[in-house]
Amino acid sequence: MEQIETKDKVTHSLGTEKIGKLIARFAIPSVISLLVNSLYNIVDQIFIGQKVGYLGNAATNVAFPIVTLSMAIALLLGDGCAAHLSLKLGEKNKESAARGVGNMLIVALAGGVLFMAAGLIFLSPLMRAFGATDKVMPYATEYTRIILMGVPFVIVGTSLNSVIRADGSPKFAMISMIAGAVTNVILDYTFMFPMGMGVDGAAIATILGQILSCIISLFYLKRFKSIDLKKRYFKLQGSMISTVCKLGVSSFITQMAITVVQIALNNTLATYGALSVYGSEIPLSCVGIVMKVNQIMISVVVGIAIGAQPITGYNYGAKNYGRVKKTYLTSMLLALLCSTLFYLVFMIFPESVISIFGQEDALYNAFAVKTFRTFLALCFVAGFQITSSHFFQAVGKPMRAATLSLSRQVLFLVPLVLILPMFMGLDGVLYAGPIADGCAAVLSAVFISIEMRRLGRMEKEQAALRSAAA
Repeated sequence: MEQIETKDKVTHSLGTEKIGKLIARFAIPSVISLLVNSLYNIVDQIFIGQKVGYLGNAATNVAFPIVTLSMAIALLLGDGCAAHLSLKLGEKNKESAARGVGNMLIVALAGGVLFMAAGLIFLSPLMRAFGATDKVMPYATEYTRIILMGVPFVIVGTSLNSVIRADGSPKFAMISMIAGAVTNVILDYTFMFPMGMGVDGAAIATILGQILSCIISLFYLKRFKSIDLKKRYFKLQGSMISTVCKLGVSSFITQMAITVVQIALNNTLATYGALSVYGSEIPLSCVGIVMKVNQIMISVVVGIAIGAQPITGYNYGAKNYGRVKKTYLTSMLLALLCSTLFYLVFMIFPESVISIFGQEDALYNAFAVKTFRTFLALCFVAGFQITSSHFFQAVGKPMRAATLSLSRQVLFLVPLVLILPMFMGLDGVLYAGPIADGCAAVLSAVFISIEMRRLGRMEKEQAALRSAAA
């Protein structure tokens, strides 16, 4: 009885506690967890840049689509299951919530193993397709072959972490991620400097950290607060898997879009870079660094958006539409503030950021500074665009969420990356970034204004029903 009361108290607070306090409770650990996840690749790139040089950094950029593809599967299942959990708890349907978690874990494990096998079989053609030049190819295959070994652990651990946060334990999710990241940093240094290993040392350090994070997350299976996870809930149901995937499709598309963008960028940079004074490898390395540094900002914004999802989903399911609107507005303004602060750092101190990834020649540094100030010229709008996309996911409208996720990366950025260089050369790749950001922000504003008006009408109708009942 006491356990049931504790679980009810956890879910009840989502509908009664102050919005700002709830967002802080869920968002701060989510932000830290996602930042730590971003640091896996950032730390590798820093150590590789210091030890191997810009060819090693270019190799990690070529390998990055493997990372984003595995994250796409993890977030499809994890964020979809987290949204399903929150909605079903709001509806007081705990059995459906628990069944979603059990089904998600089975599919995550199977998906991870299949992904690893396919990646190892087709490794060389994949590296070529992802933009590897002859100089970069040996480093890229060496690094990626090892990274693929950790994919099953990444998918299971990351998907489970999303659910752990939605269950009301964001600190536990944060601890599992931090433990893996700290392990990665320590082993990166140990393998690459005292032991003298190259890119393979960085890759081994990464997967060992990921394995540790996954193991810690799995210990949570017996500690769920809001549901009782029983053995029968692990029996696969097609309808349940379909529901989870529909709710997670926005996050999946976001990551797939990043993958498509990365592949388009790599190949365009290699082609038009070869026609410039920079060559193919300098643009590949510089844009890779800028994309991964920008991912730190994206991690903060997405962490805030994810932190707001359980609050939004619960209150939408409970028909507390006023709290739904307030949760969105609070999280959006906070995310916008954070993205603006990052934007100022990128514009004012690009040289300081670049120096972290190794000392290179003047030609390299000049292009890196130009890339920061051009490609990220409108990155501050991400705070608005990303929270709007995650809002639609939280209220069970995956198609609208997917459209917003798709807009910036695929509908705008990829065509611009392919078209503008025909007229502007290598500079066209850089200007594609801010144009895509601006277009995506306008589309988000249209979608969210329509939804806010709809929620306003529903709030009035709900108030009238309560008044009539009283």
